[in-house]
Amino acid sequence: MIGGPDFASELAAIRPWADVAPAITHAERLARMDRARALTAAAGADALLVNAGQSLCYFAGLPWGSTERMVALLLPVTGDPVMICPRFELGSLEADMAIETQMALWEEEDSPFALAAKVLGTGKTLAADPMLPFHWAEKLRASGLKLVDATPVIDGCRAIKSPAELALMQQAKNMTLAVHRATARMLRPGIRASEVKRFIHEAHKAMGAPGGYSFCIAQFGQATAFPHGLPGDQALEENQLVLVDTGCTIEGYNSDITRTYAFGQVSDEIRRIWDLEKEAQAAAFDAARPGATCASVDDAARAVITKAGFGPDYALPGVPHRTGHGIGLSIHEAPYLVRGDTTELKPGMCFSNEPMMVVPNRFGVRLEDHFYITETGARWFTQPQPAIDRLA
Repeated sequence: MIGGPDFASELAAIRPWADVAPAITHAERLARMDRARALTAAAGADALLVNAGQSLCYFAGLPWGSTERMVALLLPVTGDPVMICPRFELGSLEADMAIETQMALWEEEDSPFALAAKVLGTGKTLAADPMLPFHWAEKLRASGLKLVDATPVIDGCRAIKSPAELALMQQAKNMTLAVHRATARMLRPGIRASEVKRFIHEAHKAMGAPGGYSFCIAQFGQATAFPHGLPGDQALEENQLVLVDTGCTIEGYNSDITRTYAFGQVSDEIRRIWDLEKEAQAAAFDAARPGATCASVDDAARAVITKAGFGPDYALPGVPHRTGHGIGLSIHEAPYLVRGDTTELKPGMCFSNEPMMVVPNRFGVRLEDHFYITETGARWFTQPQPAIDRLA
């Protein structure tokens, strides 16, 4: 039965997560750079430039976001890596870095783009991080460098997760699923969406996610028909559909799980759509295997929906968006389970599976779990929701 103990007692029952995955090792980061060097050479470039953000965290363990000041890793095909960094940030950077690099420091009035060209050598070809701002790329070109797109390099590294990465993601997802179950137990008539979100945040923190939740969507009734909700702070009513989508990060690796369930009694129509959503999610999972394309997984989910008389394509009632997205250090990352993405699935790739069903302005059902590709097929991180009135 969904609904029960209140906010405080449910939160008090949560204990720190016991099965803690180890952090990424120094040796694994060095291996990542070696692979990046090989892919950079294959792209015809002399070096890779990785901007601040998740990719810099991937290679250097540096949890910094991009700002107006360039902080970037220059990784030559041959030679030692070099960090390009404002001089006044050196102490903070050294405290966060997980690898050893040379340092190329610039003062406030200096050009980090000219500095990068000087370190690499004018006329050389640079594979530029696709997340690098456009105007920075233009300044690098103006400084005498040739640029190529580093997407094949960065995606070629990050898309295939190691056993250590899978373990960190497994921990994050297990924690979020436990939070979902606790959330369902503490719901009550009249509770506000903001209170549900506050509980989810505090529950993640209590389990050991240092930042609490990384995002949270809590929707009731009609609002579930909008994939990312409606403005306002809803109050839950008896016999409404509940949709909660949330996640956290462990060592930077993301969870992102959605549960949709009945709070009380819901109509037979809602139950039929819920069952159809579950069938589409299962079809996508069954289609995911090495050598299959991302697009074919999306096709498999949509075939279930179309056969049932909904859609086709993105028409509503039906599925308004892709079946899933890659996940890792970024909550949404390449490749994507969507029509037109011909990327072949390979062992170690990780995806969300969420072919959401929407009946416009009335209700929506999204069941979202994640899987990773093995040598023989897909494997769930978390088991899908078994029934509309049961989370486990």
